Amino acid sequence: MQRVRHLLEGNELFRKSHFQQNKDRLLKLAQHGQNPKILFIGCADSRVIPSMITSAAPGDLFVLRNVGNFVAPYKPSDDYHATAAGIEYAVNALGVSDIIVCGHTRCGAIAAVLNGVGPNKSQFVHARTWLTLGERAKRMALTALGRDADRGELLTLTEQLSVVTQLDHLITYPYVNDGVVEGRLHLHGWMYDIETGAIRYYDPGEQQFRPSEDLRSKGAAT
Repeated sequence: MQRVRHLLEGNELFRKSHFQQNKDRLLKLAQHGQNPKILFIGCADSRVIPSMITSAAPGDLFVLRNVGNFVAPYKPSDDYHATAAGIEYAVNALGVSDIIVCGHTRCGAIAAVLNGVGPNKSQFVHARTWLTLGERAKRMALTALGRDADRGELLTLTEQLSVVTQLDHLITYPYVNDGVVEGRLHLHGWMYDIETGAIRYYDPGEQQFRPSEDLRSKGAAT
């Protein structure tokens, strides 16, 4: 309890400051429900907080976070699919118009894809299976750079290619594909740099991540 007490104290500070400053908006959301237009799929890494890095207000983002910001390919079944359930709800119930898959630098999940989870299989039963969602990105990075490549460069490229791979997985969801084809749903790949706070966006035409400042010069959203 001692280790989490500061969180409860933080809640007291939140209620006295931030909640009071945004009371009208928060009460409106409470009374009328949420209507976010953006689904943000990010990593569970404690250094990457979607609302903080985007300065988003309450109600702006519907957020899904998991290890590695992965999206499993569509698989219709009655099994437990947490991320898939969130995507389904965001698209079909909330009617979001944009989906962002946001990776980040120095990602532990991608490092584990490259280096292996660890020797104790009993401790990482679910993680080993989940991390296979990054294997395609790993293979692509190794093909591009070679097995003797600098590990830092290999990690960076795998992080980026993983974001692109997860976008490919999103398209396997029938309702996501329909939305993209009909022009009412837009997919975005982002990379967040935890050392600078900057976000780069994926340009599918150039097949590379570009600085977010480029969007302002283009005068368009990507």
